[in-house]
Amino acid sequence: MAMAVAVGVAGPLRISSKGTAFTSTSAANFGPLTTRSSPGRRGVLIRFGFDAGGTLRGQGWKYGSGFVDGVFPVLSPIAQQMVQFMKEERDADSVFAFLDQLPATHTSWDDIINVAVHLRLSKLWDPIALIGEWVLSRSSFQPDVICYNLLIEAYGQKLQHRKAETKYLELIEARCVPTEHTYALLLKAYSAAGLLEKAGAVFAEMQRYGLVPSAIVYNAYIDGLMKGGKPQKAVEIFDRMKRDRCQPSTETYTMMINLHGKTSKSYVALKLFNEMKSQRCKPNICTYTALINAFAREGLCEKAEEIFEQMQEAGLEPDVYTYNALMEAYSRAGFPYGAAEIFSLMQHMGCEPDRASFNIMVDAYGRSGLHEVLFKEATSFLH
Repeated sequence: MAMAVAVGVAGPLRISSKGTAFTSTSAANFGPLTTRSSPGRRGVLIRFGFDAGGTLRGQGWKYGSGFVDGVFPVLSPIAQQMVQFMKEERDADSVFAFLDQLPATHTSWDDIINVAVHLRLSKLWDPIALIGEWVLSRSSFQPDVICYNLLIEAYGQKLQHRKAETKYLELIEARCVPTEHTYALLLKAYSAAGLLEKAGAVFAEMQRYGLVPSAIVYNAYIDGLMKGGKPQKAVEIFDRMKRDRCQPSTETYTMMINLHGKTSKSYVALKLFNEMKSQRCKPNICTYTALINAFAREGLCEKAEEIFEQMQEAGLEPDVYTYNALMEAYSRAGFPYGAAEIFSLMQHMGCEPDRASFNIMVDAYGRSGLHEVLFKEATSFLH
């Protein structure tokens, strides 16, 4: 496989002056690896010393985990204009012409990364790809691992795995050190495209170079397999994860509970839920909702309500997805009035119903043949 050979050429490890191998550190996550001298657009030599990797480093952002501690970078006026423009414009030439106006300064680099991250939060992959390609092909900035990771993720999300692979190879050729997020994003891109052999090759390549896959990498692999319609393979990778003594995270267990719930194996989902608690892995609202959904699909409303109560006892506030899951449990069990009570409770607690909430209520009454009751109560649902 061409990609595997390329990894071997550059290698994800660097050798220190003492001959010992070491992997990339936080510098590889947050900013360009070296100081660079680049000619400005007017022929003036501009020296870039991205020692702090932009404002993101100081504000606690790590690739793949979003903003920690609820800290978001404040967009400058220029960055705000960039976000607005990128959301509206899709023509590559227009975007490149707009970005060409940016001066080659530290501030511009910070703005570019901050804008890309904000677009990422909105899952706007097309403009992210355009920004990344501009940095690589037209700007005087030195692309760092964050830039490459954003491009790999964008193309992976767009199901363009060949372009994602190309960006990975360019990263290696640029002597940029891949991080675990780089491999995780490439794994997800291959898995989502159904290219299990290539995904497996990435996994093997990490191990060959002594990079032990973390929960982040395993989670990306499992998530990609699930989205690629390969649930059984996802189960195999989860089992392998535990055999390799990599501790599953809350996200891992949540995905697996969701997987088994969708195949009407609520008993397996509950077993995993109890297992994660025994491992002192704390469930979050997504975990509880996934388990409630698992019971809901089988019409086990009492079990669903039991988990709902456990979630509240754990100090977690139900959201619309949790309420909908519990309503679905009553609907499938043939108790439309139980679903109606949950609907009323949701409104009483100040949680706004969404379209799915109303659809569940329509199904609940429809399953029980209570169409007339539905029409009578439709008005009360809306008030």
